[in-house]
Amino acid sequence: MGLGVLTFVTDEGISPVELGRGLEERGFESLFLAEHSHIPVDTKSPYPSGGPIPAKYYRTLDPFVALTAAAVATQNLLVGTGIALIPQRDPIYTAKEVASLDLVSQGRFRFGVGVGWLREEIANHGVNPAVRGRVVDERLDALIQIWTQEKAEFHGEFVDFDPIYSWPKPVEQPYPPLYLGGGPAGFKRIARLHAGWLSMTPSASELAPALEQLREVAGPDVPSINFHGGEPTAKELQGYLDIGAEHILVELPTEPRDETLRHLDGLQAEFAKFA
Repeated sequence: MGLGVLTFVTDEGISPVELGRGLEERGFESLFLAEHSHIPVDTKSPYPSGGPIPAKYYRTLDPFVALTAAAVATQNLLVGTGIALIPQRDPIYTAKEVASLDLVSQGRFRFGVGVGWLREEIANHGVNPAVRGRVVDERLDALIQIWTQEKAEFHGEFVDFDPIYSWPKPVEQPYPPLYLGGGPAGFKRIARLHAGWLSMTPSASELAPALEQLREVAGPDVPSINFHGGEPTAKELQGYLDIGAEHILVELPTEPRDETLRHLDGLQAEFAKFA
């Protein structure tokens, strides 16, 4: 079972280069970064965890830039988006960003995607939040066309382009592993795309029934990455191993360099008990 972190890299915290090196030196297997293009000043969308939107959401770096820096500074660390907000992303540009990062990282990129929760942010990108699920479906299909076809074209309700050339193509074939965020409502989409699931649960006991449901819909070999929202103890991690989880991410607070590295030392010591 792989162990990694999910975090926000901002202009006030540790740099992605130092973070990537710090993770790899301590034996972590992956770094996943969140995405927000901006935070609208006037927003009515409730923050999923309750309360005000945390400061780190306002200052996060572009994940593709930050993950490229971390990938170049490391040798084996997997890098991923957790999650890229597809309703806000032009598919032609995104296809090139994904393929470029996959090339620069030599096949170490994992593409976590989702529909997003901040409706005002989505609307500022010219997308009606009410139809963002349909937008995601078309944009993901268009991405796959661009990655896999020499002359790619797509004609849909929300995405429409005549044949194009787009290189580089991904190193990983047919394209980098695709993981969809969200809950059971997205399981049919996961099955249709032969994708994986990037879940968020506070414990292995809560993940187990959802993971079983996913396997019934998408097949027994569907890959999964789980973000553990609870206390990252060795006991909790053992629970994930017991239910067959493949890769677990724990939250890493957004802090300056020294505080971040001390936090990683503490996680390393806890994970050593599990190992």
